[in-house]
Amino acid sequence: MEYLRQRFELARGLAGTNLRSMEGLRGIAVFLVFLVHFRSSIQAWLFNDSPTAIVNNAFGMVGNTGVDLFFVLSGYLIYASLMKRQQAYGSFIGRRIRRIYPTFFVIFMAYLGLSIIFPAESKIPSGIAAATLYFIQNLLFLPGMLPIEPMITVAWSLSYEVFYYLIMPLIVLAIGLRAKTPQWRIGFFSIVGVILTAICIIWQGPLKLAMFIAGILLHELLESKRNYTPTAWLGLLGLLVGTCAPLLPLSGMIGNAIRFSLIFSGFLLACWHCFSQAESWLKQALSWTPLRWLGNMSYSYYLVHGLSLHAGFMLLQKFMPATPTGGWFFWLILPLMFGVTLVSGALLFVLVEHPMSLKSASKPVVVEETREPEVRPTLNTDAA
Repeated sequence: MEYLRQRFELARGLAGTNLRSMEGLRGIAVFLVFLVHFRSSIQAWLFNDSPTAIVNNAFGMVGNTGVDLFFVLSGYLIYASLMKRQQAYGSFIGRRIRRIYPTFFVIFMAYLGLSIIFPAESKIPSGIAAATLYFIQNLLFLPGMLPIEPMITVAWSLSYEVFYYLIMPLIVLAIGLRAKTPQWRIGFFSIVGVILTAICIIWQGPLKLAMFIAGILLHELLESKRNYTPTAWLGLLGLLVGTCAPLLPLSGMIGNAIRFSLIFSGFLLACWHCFSQAESWLKQALSWTPLRWLGNMSYSYYLVHGLSLHAGFMLLQKFMPATPTGGWFFWLILPLMFGVTLVSGALLFVLVEHPMSLKSASKPVVVEETREPEVRPTLNTDAA
């Protein structure tokens, strides 16, 4: 147990249950992402329009909000780090690349090797020039923001993350955000969020970028409303609304705007409660150790779980051909496949991410508060 604690326990310092609840939110987010890929993998074993198939489709829909929650948390952590102190642009980007690149590169090489062994599964284009260009595009995190199919299916989100890393320090510097009041910054980013959301909905742009703004607003709300804490029930309601908003039977631009607004505001409210000072039953629930450890290894899990699921279902098909079965099979396979992905994610975390990106990381940036007894999360952006 001590071996696991030394590797999976990251909530240290003055963070208390604030940072621990953040880790729990990451655990929820990555489980939601698992549901998306489990849905597509299990479909061949389900009867169309059966109750189990309907539940499976609903799981896939709510699962898509997992990345939204990740972006809120990342938006908060990175923005808070930049607002705390001035940082050289090159060193800031260098730290972010050192944080995400080693684990990504290991999985990239695994996909490359498997593409050679199983050419029918390969996404690599034919021809040396085209293949080389495709490798460069993936290594530069271009698929996602650009219409390029990623070699690692989930890596599209890394292009959003890297874009945010690249542009946010420039925005902070260009506008002089550190010299502005929290109220001014709330107004500014609220306007930017509305404009960005409208543009992306109307012209089908990268709408999920706006979720970073939810994280930015979260930081400013914590700064400007230090003595206010949303209740635990409001936080839970926000988490449920944000997760379940995709299930609303809405269509068109208005429907998309309503759903996105509910996800945006719901996750913002949930995080606001969890990052505030007051203790609550919700923060304690999110601080459950297994959930937090899943959140701490979420980056490794996120990158490898799709590959593990694919391998697991390929093996399953050898023993049980993909023909529709009863609902019992769905509920039996779901925890088994989640267990398979947990093992692969934990191995990647322990063998690669922890020693290469966390253990050797520089001292985390700590947001110090001058008011007592209020406690904010310790901003360990190397763990983000």
